[in-house]
Amino acid sequence: MTELVSYTVAPGALAGVPQPTLSLGGGAVLRPWADADAPALRAAYADPAIQRWHVRALDSLDEAREMIVDWRAAWAEERRLEWAVADADGTLLGRLGLKSLALFDGVATIAYWTVPAARGRGLAPRAVDAATRWAFGRGFRRLELEHSTLNAASCRVAEKAGFAPEGTRFGSALHADGHHDMHTHARLADAER
Repeated sequence: MTELVSYTVAPGALAGVPQPTLSLGGGAVLRPWADADAPALRAAYADPAIQRWHVRALDSLDEAREMIVDWRAAWAEERRLEWAVADADGTLLGRLGLKSLALFDGVATIAYWTVPAARGRGLAPRAVDAATRWAFGRGFRRLELEHSTLNAASCRVAEKAGFAPEGTRFGSALHADGHHDMHTHARLADAER
């Protein structure tokens, strides 16, 4: 079968270059995950808020290490793009990921969390904005963001990072307390010009 149009983001365009470190200002960065992040990653997933909205816990240090290894492999395979959010001394402050990559269409979904000590500092919107600008610079044309309608903090992050609300997907995501309605937001590369 012949494709009548080219890929929006060419396969290999992401895996063919080293994962960048992106400045967020104030000494904070998005950087590749390091083996040394495993204890802090495990601790982050012990936080009740992260567990609630991301429906996962890490039961051992080995599971945290495996997650980091999988995230690195996912970048190399262009399945998902994961960064650690860290401060200048390397302390883990959060996570920023681009998942559900659709290279043909140039679409991905943003996912993020911050550790309790990093919340309320505007870090999440800066991380979302930095990753969005980087993705648009690599050819993505649309980034999506989805969160539970009960997660008001995540809605504020989306708005501060310039993601326009698009609507509500009813009963679309399973959480520990049942299926949640999800707000959807998007930001388009065309709107950046």
